[in-house]
Amino acid sequence: MLRNPLLQTDGYKLTHWRQYPKDSEIVYSYLESRGGMFPRTEQIGLTHYLKEYFEGQFFTPQDVVNAAEFSAQYFGNPDLFNSAGWNYIWNRHRGRLPLRIRAIPEGHLVDTHNALVTIENTDPNVPWLTNYVESLLLKLWYPTTVGTLSFNIRQIIGKSLSLTGDPSLLLFKLHDFGYRGVSSEESSEIGGFAHLCNFMGTDTLGGITLAAQHYDHPIAGFSIPASEHSTITSWGGPQHEAEAMENMLDQYPKGLVACVSDSYDLDNAVRNIWGDTLRDKIISRQGTLVIRPDSGDPLPVILRTFETLSERFGSETNQKGYRVLAPCVRVIQGDGVNYHSISQIVKGINDAGWSMDNLAFGMGGALLQQLNRDTQRFAFKCSAIRRAGKWWDVYKDPKTDPSKASKAGRFKVSTASGKFITMRSAAEGVIEHNDMLETVFEDGEIKKQYTLKEIRQRVASYDTF
Repeated sequence: MLRNPLLQTDGYKLTHWRQYPKDSEIVYSYLESRGGMFPRTEQIGLTHYLKEYFEGQFFTPQDVVNAAEFSAQYFGNPDLFNSAGWNYIWNRHRGRLPLRIRAIPEGHLVDTHNALVTIENTDPNVPWLTNYVESLLLKLWYPTTVGTLSFNIRQIIGKSLSLTGDPSLLLFKLHDFGYRGVSSEESSEIGGFAHLCNFMGTDTLGGITLAAQHYDHPIAGFSIPASEHSTITSWGGPQHEAEAMENMLDQYPKGLVACVSDSYDLDNAVRNIWGDTLRDKIISRQGTLVIRPDSGDPLPVILRTFETLSERFGSETNQKGYRVLAPCVRVIQGDGVNYHSISQIVKGINDAGWSMDNLAFGMGGALLQQLNRDTQRFAFKCSAIRRAGKWWDVYKDPKTDPSKASKAGRFKVSTASGKFITMRSAAEGVIEHNDMLETVFEDGEIKKQYTLKEIRQRVASYDTF
């Protein structure tokens, strides 16, 4: 689908160029999380948005013509679209956006209520441009929120591994099952990438593609051979389930292989098929079978599966005092998985004496889709304006909802005692010390971009286990 970049905004913004004071020169705005499900947000995804939508020539003269024609029909008025302003940008800047965007580097965990991104126009003849692109830039809420959710699950699992097992297993303990559950191809790419900043297991291939295109990382995630219900049930019903499962072992004689096991009767499959009919083949196989329960109340199902596998294949108590199944078998839970259920399941298996080594999670729609802009309460607000050479504070402070009050002024974001603090900056153009905001985009050119390797290193520095 061909898109007109001048129409990648909210419809009413087409009219806003008429609404600023006549002497306006520079409009300065910022993006922040105003709180929400988690106390910190993981800054993720800005490089992608800049490279995909902002870099280089933003539009052509024909885009202006087409947008003006659209606007005339959309509003029923040919005079509401700012053709003169866009033609000025074309003639003066050859279609490159005269904007400066500064941001916290990707991968940082930033306390909510701090500016994550600031933006201002660099040409005083187009003050309306800053907030025209709000609708594009505000979509940064999505990868940042996915990354924040994924990071917080990383902390739950990481703490459990440190307490009960092997912390080196962490990066493959939360697998992205979310591709089929998102709203679009682009959502899968952006959300899938955000997850890969915290973990390395995924079946959402678009996230790997985005990492390669924009973050200098050719293969950012990995997976293993795995069955679905159709590849098991197509063998002909419960009486042929053992054949379907044996085929999995025969087709993948080495390494990790995962098999859904609840097509008919999970307990029978674990005890009698895996634990009896195919037991010797599993034990002699050079690798690990990962059994996937896919229905039922997760915690009791997992605990029951652990106990049966221990009876059939054995287990031992590790140096930390927790039980670990024989290396030839493990379990992955992919049904009913979200942040809250993971918390409960991890606590439940640990309380029952089982190591986190035994279990991985597959998370689908709850990872990439069951969240929205209000999960972390993202907002984009104007905070300062230069009019006739003088800077003025801009803010809102609604009595009906004080939580929606916005910041005033131009900012720097500093750190103190491990906390991020947004404060007023000095005069325009002055280089501030201890300012975490970096200029990442200016006048159509990306000034700073980040690799996935850098991002992962920053993320790891915030681990608390």
